[in-house]
Amino acid sequence: MPKIVDHDERRRDVLTAASRVIVRDGIDAATTRAIAKEAGLSNGVLSHYFADKDEILLSALRESHQRIRARIVAKVDGATGLTALREVLLDNLPLDAERTRETRLEVSFWSRTLASEALAAVQRAEAAELRAAVRELLGQARDAGEIREGLDLDDAAEQLLALVDGLSLHRVLYPERLGGLDVERVMLAAVSALT
Repeated sequence: MPKIVDHDERRRDVLTAASRVIVRDGIDAATTRAIAKEAGLSNGVLSHYFADKDEILLSALRESHQRIRARIVAKVDGATGLTALREVLLDNLPLDAERTRETRLEVSFWSRTLASEALAAVQRAEAAELRAAVRELLGQARDAGEIREGLDLDDAAEQLLALVDGLSLHRVLYPERLGGLDVERVMLAAVSALT
């Protein structure tokens, strides 16, 4: 009897393997051969699920973003304003092993994104979605009287997101200098400065 293959599960396995290779060895090491080996598959099997390496990488990035989005939505369920804003910002920082892997994956794509319009489009769309969420939560905080009057919400959103990117990069590059508690403290101080 032929073996029944769950194609969706096989695709997820390949994307998980691709993410592991990227996080562990860097994006340049994420060849189709390395990804197939990590997934325990032959190189030829990948072509049944993905057109090429770029499709694998793009899909791995999208899957990571979907997982992050689902986790954040669950965390902020029912929360608004500054309470929800703190959760969103902190969840985007590498404060535990899972989020550190996600950050390493994300940062690994940055240089490749500069040369790939397809990756850049995904990054821009995801960044725009996060920015819109931060801006919306700042608006809720303003309407609830949680932040100071006259604050430019667009500028505040950009500053907070730049801080997320900077702290995330520093945390993965200089972990001996910047611990998780330091990253959390700096981010919470930035949010408190809005009040």
